Amino acid sequence: MEGPSEMGLIGENFDAGLMGRMRDDEYESRSGSDNFEGVSGDDQDGGDDQPQRKKRYHRHTPHQIQELEAFFKECPHPDEKQRLDLSKRLSLENKQVKFWFQNRRTQMKTQLERHENIMLRQENEKLRAENSLMKDAMSNPVCNNCGGPAIPGQISFEEHQIRIENARLKDELNRICALANKFLGKPISSLTSPMALPTSNSGLELAIGRNGIGGSTTLGTPLPMGLDLGDLGTQPALPGIRPPFGLMGNEVQLERSMLIDLALAAMEELLKMTQAETPLWIKSLDGEKEVFNHEEYARLFSPCIGPKPTGYVTEATRETGIVIINSLALVETLMDANRWAEMFPSMIARAINLDVISNGMGGTRNGSLQLMHAEVQLLSPLVPVRQVRFLRFCKQHAEGVWAVVDVSIDIGHDAANAQAFMSCRRLPSGCIVQDMPNGYSKVTWLEHWEYDESVVHQLYRPLLSSGVGFGAHRWIATLQRQCECLAILMSSSISSDDHTALSQAGRRSMLKLAQRMTSNFCSGVCASSARKWDSLHIGTLGDDMKVMTRKNVDDPGEPPGIVLSAATSVWVPVSRQRLFDFLRDERLRSEWDILSNGGPMQEMVHIAKGQGHGNCVSLLRANAVNANDSSMLILQETWMDASCSVVVYAPVDVQSLNVVMSGGDSAYVALLPSGFAILPDGHSNNNSCNGSLIKGGGDNGDGGGSLLTVGFQILVNSLPTAKLTVESVDTVNNLISCTIQKIKAALRVA
Repeated sequence: MEGPSEMGLIGENFDAGLMGRMRDDEYESRSGSDNFEGVSGDDQDGGDDQPQRKKRYHRHTPHQIQELEAFFKECPHPDEKQRLDLSKRLSLENKQVKFWFQNRRTQMKTQLERHENIMLRQENEKLRAENSLMKDAMSNPVCNNCGGPAIPGQISFEEHQIRIENARLKDELNRICALANKFLGKPISSLTSPMALPTSNSGLELAIGRNGIGGSTTLGTPLPMGLDLGDLGTQPALPGIRPPFGLMGNEVQLERSMLIDLALAAMEELLKMTQAETPLWIKSLDGEKEVFNHEEYARLFSPCIGPKPTGYVTEATRETGIVIINSLALVETLMDANRWAEMFPSMIARAINLDVISNGMGGTRNGSLQLMHAEVQLLSPLVPVRQVRFLRFCKQHAEGVWAVVDVSIDIGHDAANAQAFMSCRRLPSGCIVQDMPNGYSKVTWLEHWEYDESVVHQLYRPLLSSGVGFGAHRWIATLQRQCECLAILMSSSISSDDHTALSQAGRRSMLKLAQRMTSNFCSGVCASSARKWDSLHIGTLGDDMKVMTRKNVDDPGEPPGIVLSAATSVWVPVSRQRLFDFLRDERLRSEWDILSNGGPMQEMVHIAKGQGHGNCVSLLRANAVNANDSSMLILQETWMDASCSVVVYAPVDVQSLNVVMSGGDSAYVALLPSGFAILPDGHSNNNSCNGSLIKGGGDNGDGGGSLLTVGFQILVNSLPTAKLTVESVDTVNNLISCTIQKIKAALRVA
């Protein structure tokens, strides 16, 4: 299938955690080779009569490490001829190459042993805990007649075991009834014994449907687009269904049945909410904006995940757009957590597939049901990240017509971490995807949230209440922009704007580097769990300034030492288009960039990522007075869609960029990103979810204002063990304040 292969071009479909471990392994390997290299050559050949000289340590270049790693993957045990060829090609001694491979093999063996030890230790702890529970149960038998402690000598061992099992099943039944009350909003009072637990005889119920879900709806009635979920009936069992959450026995049957009911109810709600003509949405007088009809929604639907918590507010939006991707490729992307996060990089900070309840029918995603965790972000430190655990259910309704729905679920949360998931709830939300000619798709997106508004800064409450912040139009705009970028990347022809001689591999490596740069910038602004950050609370800083720090020891993609991240958001009385054009223009960079030495920049490389000139990755160089000043370049990524504008940049040394532009691995390029995120302020007419901003793809007028987020990441000390000083924090704070003042002065606004 062509679509899914296209979706993995930038991220390459690797697991994010695995990528991190591979980078750590490669960095350790490089460090080990450096140590062997330091004792090779003259340092090792000195005689006993010579005084011992200080060892010289040399660092392999990124190109050498890349070549060695590539050869190691093909041949971990090179012979003498191969080592000699490598040493000549990489300008290394034969002894250095030999020691590097020896060290790399030893390292891999150690890592495998360490992994096996961890797995065995976990299994041992699990068995020990089970053994302890069994001992406690056997040491405290209960009399079935009086409920008091029983004397073991009065009953047989078999009867004793049966009583223990009976007590355990009663406890499970009570807990399951409580879960049913939480999910379905009604108690299960008819269950009086474990034998009364409902059984599920079919995996087809997810792909075909079930009658009477939720007790108040009927899926046998016609649904939108002339589709019918049909009747479950008595279908044969579907292999490949695994229990959710690692449960056992009758508990699985009931809990799995509840999850299926919840998924089917959410799917029905999604289909009704996305109908073209429905009283659930009221059009404005100009016919461009839609307002959610809360009263009609309350009349048509009973809460499938319980009533709205006290103090929560509701936001609901929907949007339709044409996207350069076919339905199968988009569905595969949505059902894979890593590819979903890669498709929406500025929105999804982290995504994990927690469990697969159903793999789908006949090798397809039809009927696939998964439990997922995600962190959804808005690019501002003043808006908390939305953490949500939810079911994701995929269903094919006709040839080329698919639906994917999400609905929050809080089962299985640890009590200690439950609070982190209570600031928002995701009501049935998702998309309907319909194939169009020439590989396009028509996507109708629905976003329906309930969240605690008190945790949101006053500056951003209008943006969120208008539905622009986390609304459906933002998902559609991001999807269109990313698919357009992938289409351009797959194209064999070079854009007319791309006046560089980069190969296809070089362009991909540059885009991967820019993708990592922007992702790190977002994590520093939003403080998600995608990267480890420690928040700092300093009295001299205002509440609008968020400062965090992290110690980097072994991440080759970041300079070693103490990294400080600072970000804040302000309102600027200029349009988003004008602010974006000003910040991305390299000729005007000296008006706000304190580190540009007061001179203009020159664009050396331009890689287009979209039809608009502002959607690109570029390489900037200052007009140096002499040749010695050109050792550092600025890597910059800019993009703008209907929901957000971003300008992210980072200084990179020339040697590392040469490796990347030749198609080499960009994982070893160390960078610290800084930049800007520009959002509408939520007040002007152009901010509406279905207004001219969405349909026009940009804010072309001068009306309204913008919310500008400024973020900087700097290396305050190259030693990871050093202490962070207040002076370093004040320096970054002053840098951000001065930058904002310069931007306002250049735009002639207060």
